[in-house]
Order: sequence, then structure tokens, then C-alpha cells
Amino acid sequence: MTQVRSLQKTMVISSANSIAAVNSSDTRMAGCLLTGIPGLEHLHTWLSIPFCTMYLAALAGNGILICVILSQPSLHEPMYIFLLMLASADVLLSTSAMPMALANFWLGSRHISFDGCLTQMFFIHFLFVADSAVLLAMAFDRYVAICCPLRYATVLTSKVIGKIVAATLTRSFTIMFPSVFLLKRLHYCQTNIIAHTFCEHMGIARLSCSDISINVWYGLSAALLSTGLDIILISVSYVHILRAVFHLPSQDARSKALSTCGSHVCVILLFYIPALFSVFAYRFGGRRIPRYVHILLANLYVVIPPMLNPIIYGVRTKQILEGVKQMFSNLAKGSK
Repeated sequence: MTQVRSLQKTMVISSANSIAAVNSSDTRMAGCLLTGIPGLEHLHTWLSIPFCTMYLAALAGNGILICVILSQPSLHEPMYIFLLMLASADVLLSTSAMPMALANFWLGSRHISFDGCLTQMFFIHFLFVADSAVLLAMAFDRYVAICCPLRYATVLTSKVIGKIVAATLTRSFTIMFPSVFLLKRLHYCQTNIIAHTFCEHMGIARLSCSDISINVWYGLSAALLSTGLDIILISVSYVHILRAVFHLPSQDARSKALSTCGSHVCVILLFYIPALFSVFAYRFGGRRIPRYVHILLANLYVVIPPMLNPIIYGVRTKQILEGVKQMFSNLAKGSK
């Protein structure tokens, strides 16, 4: 009798372990389903119009900016090299998220493999951190140009720029790569529905049956130590820039500099505020913040700054405008 009970107990434990194994592998095998924007499903088609328009504008604007900077030797200077980096990161950031969101809105295409979801998550966060670092580099460039103009050529040499590029990519990779392993170590149950238009770290982590406190705190620490630190340093740079601007003798020069700095600050705020709201809302928002608000803002930070950056940093820059005219003039001559 004792042996029978022992055998039954062993079979129950074995069965439970098998069920747990199947459940934990369901999401990995079946993949994930992205719902789009919960509560606004009836507006998906209408929402796709502004998002598609902004995405196409971002591709066109940044594409022209990249071609102009690469084709014009006069623009191979630190300021425009950083602008080239920003435009490239913007194109990749928007493309990492928007095509899948638009496919969801138009075609109802919601399925993505688990590894594909991890890949999308990694690239979106990697490119966001890289974008933030480029904005910091551009703020430093403006600080040196305005506050230390005589030292500009000696401070921002090609070697220094190369180190900044390498540091930007290395930092972004180092910060975001561990999140992939933090998600892979978790056990997943049968739930595979992510209430979002694209894959985010916490969106994937919440599918797990395991304790995700490490994921929560790592994601928060990574955001604060990367983008949080960048925001502080960018703010310090612009404070020094504004102090120097107010000491300019010419009223016209002050007005022009303030207009330029103001537009830059607006783009920076549009980039950081929705992203940081997304980070904190996912962890601490609970039910107080409607989910559709969080998802709309998350989509805005991957499409609005990329759309506006070519206008703010490109169209309003005389050298860029001249480069655009020169490029299209050369294309027109070549087609004849």
C-alpha cells in the first residue's frame, strides 16, 4: 500500500512537472500576440493615418539629411557628423516599431515569434539609448562651439569623434544586452498576449509566471543611469549655452541663438518625456493610467522626434539647405 501511494505521489509530481514544462514553453513556442491599442481597436484604421504619415515623413526627411551630409564634403564636420548619427538612429528606431504597428492596424497582423519579439525589444531600446547619447554629443558640440569657440577645432578632432561614436554604440549594447538574458531566464505560462503595438521589456516580462522584480529594477536602473544621466548633462550644457548667449553683444545674435536653442530643447523634451513616462507607467502606473494613453505615448516617442529632427536640425540650418539644393542640382544635371 505504501509503495502504491509512493508511486502515485511520484506520478503526480511528474505530471505536475510536465504540465509546468509545457506551460513554461508555450509562449516560447507559440510566440506572442500584439493587441495594438486596447480600448481603441475601433479607431485603429484612423490612427494608422497620422502614424503612417509621420513615419513616411521621418523616413523622407532623415533619408534626405543622410544623403546630403554624405554627399557634401563641406558638411563633414563634427556638428553634421553627429546629425548624421542622429538621423540614422532615428530611421532605425522608427523602422523597428512602426511597420509592425501599421501591419497590426491595417491587416490585423498580430503574431510575432518569441525570439522576434526579443529582437524587436532589444533594437528599440538599444536605438533609444543610442539616440539619447547622440543628443548629448550634439549638446556638447554646441557647448564647445558657443562657450569655447577658439578651442573647437582642437577639442572635437576626428579621433575624439571616433571615440564618441564607439562609446555610444558600446554603452547602448552593454546596457541593453543583459535584458535579453533577463527575459530568457524567466519561465513563461500560457499567456502570450502583449497589450501593445510593439515588444517592450516589461511587456514581455509580465507574461512570465516567475518573479520579475529583477527585470523591473534593472530596467529602471538602466533608464536612469543612461537616459537620466544624459538628461542631466544635456541640461547642464544648455544652461552654460544660455549663459553665454545672454552675454552676446548683439540683440539679433541673442534672438537667433535663443530661437535655435528653444527649438532644440522642444525636440529633446518631445523625445524624453513620452519615453520616461512609458518607463515609469509600466512599472508604477497600475490602473490609474489608462493603458491606451501609455501605448499612444510609447508610439509617439518612436515617430515624432524622428519626424521633427530633420526640420529642427536640418531645414533651419543654412549649410544643410545649401547642401540640399546642391544635391538636387547635381541630380538634375546628371539626369539630363
